[in-house]
Amino acid sequence: MPEGHSVHRITRQFQLHFVGERVRASSPQGRFASGAAELDGHVMVNAKAIGKQMFLEFDNELWLRVHLGMYGAWDFTGDITADATTASANGRMGHTNQRGTVMNGEHEDSLHSIGAPRRARLRMAEQEKAGEDITEFPPEPVGQVRVRLLTDATCADLRGPTACQVLHPREVAAVIAKQGPDPLVDALAEGEERFVSVVRKKQTPIGLLLMDQSVVSGIGNVYRAELLYRARLNPHIPGKLVPEDTARELWRDWTYLLGVGVRTGQMLTMDGLEGEAYVAALATRDDRHWVYHRAGLPCRVCGTHIVVEMASGRKLYWCPQCQA
Repeated sequence: MPEGHSVHRITRQFQLHFVGERVRASSPQGRFASGAAELDGHVMVNAKAIGKQMFLEFDNELWLRVHLGMYGAWDFTGDITADATTASANGRMGHTNQRGTVMNGEHEDSLHSIGAPRRARLRMAEQEKAGEDITEFPPEPVGQVRVRLLTDATCADLRGPTACQVLHPREVAAVIAKQGPDPLVDALAEGEERFVSVVRKKQTPIGLLLMDQSVVSGIGNVYRAELLYRARLNPHIPGKLVPEDTARELWRDWTYLLGVGVRTGQMLTMDGLEGEAYVAALATRDDRHWVYHRAGLPCRVCGTHIVVEMASGRKLYWCPQCQA
């Protein structure tokens, strides 16, 4: 499931290429036909993310709310902007970070081919991957496209979301009110106080609280495991028994890791990597995490085998020695 950094990065594509533009909306699949009709022909005036939720505002005071869930993804085609790691890797996220500023096509960081302004394709979900250039615009819909948003220069196709609905402002406010603080949205000090206050009132294990979007927004399975390891915190400790200083450090570390994720496009949770080690960490998950997806492998610090267990239907990875 895409975690908070992915949703913020997707939202930035909409901020760059759709906000201020008149949008043609349709539902090639047909399941969102009535919703698309409400948005069709209107100007997008805002795009924002809160945790794993994404909201696109139109000039008729309607909002499109999207939650990608486990299988959702946005495909962008046309005039789209590349992240540094995408552009340097010939379109594949995380292949290398060795890159200066590149002029591709009409502007810096676009995914246009150098020279002729052929339009490109970029899929954004839990991972990001650019495909081959397209020769026709807009391209024919591929697969079960729930909603297509189209400007003169850019096309965004949504597939497989858990939620895709048109909301009025009061309904958006109600959804947002249920979300925990997001370091990229809320004032950091205020967000920290909300997070610490809620955690230290709960008997629920901290390993479950970090996945509760009403407690803190954007953390999924990967960040949960890595945050707990970085804090050397046992995932089974009730929130109310987590020392206040530790709870505050969890919030601040989430703020830091979320920023790294938005900047690099990867859930990069190991610090101090340089040179080839940094390149390898961007390229493969095996080289960028402390405990996630490392069940049975030795802890990178103490050598104890990393364990995995099920917690509320999701796999929880942790080190029984470092996090005793």
